[in-house]
Amino acid sequence: MPFTREQICELTAKRLAAAAPTISSIKTLVGLDGFVDNIISVVDKRQDLERYDRIKTIGHLGQKISNAAGQSSNYELVVTQQKLGGNGPIMANALASMGLGVIYIGNLGYPAIHPVFQEFAKRAQVISIAEPGYTDALEFDDGKLMLGKHESLKDVNWDNLLGRVGKEKLKTLLHPARLIGMVNWTMLPHMTRIWAKLLDEVIPNLERHERKLFIDLADPEKRTHQDILDALKMLTRFQDQVDVILGLNLKESLEVADVLGLPGAKDPEAAIEDNARAIREKLNLECVVIHPRRGAAAATELDSARFDGPFVKEPKISTGAGDHFNAGFCVGRVLGFNLAESLCTGVATSGYYVRNAESPTALELAEFVRELPPPQ
Repeated sequence: MPFTREQICELTAKRLAAAAPTISSIKTLVGLDGFVDNIISVVDKRQDLERYDRIKTIGHLGQKISNAAGQSSNYELVVTQQKLGGNGPIMANALASMGLGVIYIGNLGYPAIHPVFQEFAKRAQVISIAEPGYTDALEFDDGKLMLGKHESLKDVNWDNLLGRVGKEKLKTLLHPARLIGMVNWTMLPHMTRIWAKLLDEVIPNLERHERKLFIDLADPEKRTHQDILDALKMLTRFQDQVDVILGLNLKESLEVADVLGLPGAKDPEAAIEDNARAIREKLNLECVVIHPRRGAAAATELDSARFDGPFVKEPKISTGAGDHFNAGFCVGRVLGFNLAESLCTGVATSGYYVRNAESPTALELAEFVRELPPPQ
């Protein structure tokens, strides 16, 4: 008889609490992007110098923009927060908050690290190889619009990685890592070449152990089908050397399924467990996980599971929610949790973050999981 959601939460909370005292022994290496994120509200009506009504939905903003066609219109943007950004730094910061030993390589400022990453650099060992990108994240109740400035991302390349880290040091950093995260493939134009070089020159020289490689393509819509297919084939090559976890949100899962020639579903969110199984089997990966806003599903060769998250209608912050899910799910996998428990850890990490606008420690996460709210 399958466990209920409440039973899975109770088991997961106990396992997280038990792991907390020794979780720092788990070494992780994450990269390779880095952004300075401005979290922004778009003003609808301003009441006075201090008070304003924000535009609450993307649809409302879209209608206002459409109505301005043939005319002109201006929009006031209020920066409510400046924070570290990028899939890699947010995921790595969440891992460090939970207590894991984190090394981060990416474009966080060069030669000096940008001030927005200074607190992160106190929690993790940080190696920066280039200047950061910049993102204006327009947040709404039903999603967010990410407006990026990506010029510096071309400097995240194999030559800079070798020149500013070194091949031997890279091997030394990779060897003890139980978890390797390489994320934001879409925005890093040289990532596929970096993967190829790692496969040819670094990974084969490492002793294989229970190491896991987490990959997040990060909204590949703007890349060509052939680019995406080439990247996915590279992941199948990685699986020969290390267990690969491919993380996808709902939109990304549909794009990947299309590239792989898999049939679509009438209700994609209802079919996430089936889609995770199909994508995993097609690519022959250790695990595929798909996380819409209201829950998540994952599949390995031997098992699959689905779990409802603690979805909240009015989050304090939404930018970075997916990266927190990825961190939590990966923590579950490296701690040896089963799929349902790993999904519980993932949705809870994301749920805690969007409610509190900060990452949880392992014990805070355990307490949150113990009384995990149902989706609203």
